[in-house]
Amino acid sequence: MKKAGIIMIIGSLLLLGLFKFPLWNIMLGAPQYPDPLGMDIYISGIQGVQEFDIQNIDGVNHYIGMQKIPKPEEMWEFNIFPLVIGSMAALGVILGILGSFGKINYWWFLGWLILMSILGVLGMYDFNAWLTDYGTNLDPHAIMKMTNPDGSPMSYKPPLFGHQKMLNFDVDSFPALGGYLLFAGMLLTLIAFFVGKFEWNKKHKLS
Repeated sequence: MKKAGIIMIIGSLLLLGLFKFPLWNIMLGAPQYPDPLGMDIYISGIQGVQEFDIQNIDGVNHYIGMQKIPKPEEMWEFNIFPLVIGSMAALGVILGILGSFGKINYWWFLGWLILMSILGVLGMYDFNAWLTDYGTNLDPHAIMKMTNPDGSPMSYKPPLFGHQKMLNFDVDSFPALGGYLLFAGMLLTLIAFFVGKFEWNKKHKLS
């Protein structure tokens, strides 16, 4: 399964792009901000797209009682995610090498993909839970208290994926380059599974 092993290795190494590039991006546009405010979410922390974006977002959020954007040391996820990604990349490379030498079969590649998918779903669930807390756990003493037509407090939870209108802000939430590298890497490992299956069956038919 030499070809499958090489594909598996390449797919696994693409995960390392998450150490350099953001996983997710959230942009906030409004008439008073000709240049939209944005934050890039990395596996190790959150940074502004522009130099003062985080400061400006926190300033806007202060008026409606939202929490400040957390620093890396304030969220355990930013300590765990790099370890998870690094470990899965290393495991994928090891499986690819073993597969190239015929030491394991193609089902190991699928097992890696399933495990990575489960971890990805858990990560997105955790991210969505943070967004929910970020947008609904408001300071009762905030300067501005916005309510829905029924009198309930308005939620400012950013969308997990897609576009949403919040007051006079247009909020867009989509994967960033690191996220696309992650998806590409997982797709390659799926291809490695099918290529490995083909190579395995071909070899055993000849034998």
